[in-house]
Amino acid sequence: MILDKAPLLDDCTTVVSRPSGLAAIQQPACAATIWQRAPFPGFQHWINALPPERLPKARMLLRPEAVCDALINIASQHGTPDCSECNLLIEDVSALAAIFASLISTAYLRLRFDVINTNACRKFHIDAVTARLICTYRGTGTQFGLSEGGRDPERIMTVPTGSPIILRGTRWPETPVSGLLHRSPPIVGTGETRLVLVLDPVEGPAKEAETAYIH
Repeated sequence: MILDKAPLLDDCTTVVSRPSGLAAIQQPACAATIWQRAPFPGFQHWINALPPERLPKARMLLRPEAVCDALINIASQHGTPDCSECNLLIEDVSALAAIFASLISTAYLRLRFDVINTNACRKFHIDAVTARLICTYRGTGTQFGLSEGGRDPERIMTVPTGSPIILRGTRWPETPVSGLLHRSPPIVGTGETRLVLVLDPVEGPAKEAETAYIH
């Protein structure tokens, strides 16, 4: 799917072609920023062909600079093949973590790698965070749209697979609320398995005692 900035939801969503463009999330009235990009050649075929049980899964709290080493261990634990494509995945997630942490000015991130084959978070919503980065590496991307009067969006758009989106949450300091909602796509009955990266800023391990922490 190719996103065109011109008709994008009353200009509350910005589509960019390079990582530096994600900084548009700091602009007034920008509720979401999408870095539209194409997966590396061969990478998408590799990750789509992996058995779901060999996809990396994780939930942890860590500093951005620790993401690379953490993902190397996670990939090994789940039997993800040690190959150039796996290295690309780890390097990409590490880069996104560094970019996001710099934009949001946070020293710690909550990182989730979810392997999804159900209708997880299928209701349209806004997350109770300052901002959230989501990147779907396998399967259908995050869906989003503008709500009117609290109703589900009539026009629904889908983030391309492999393209990160940064969304403002309810704790973002600026107002008014744009009404931009998002959800995970409903996939029950399709046989699809998604691999989704989620990054949230957190204040530190003391407030996240129940979460695994890597120095």
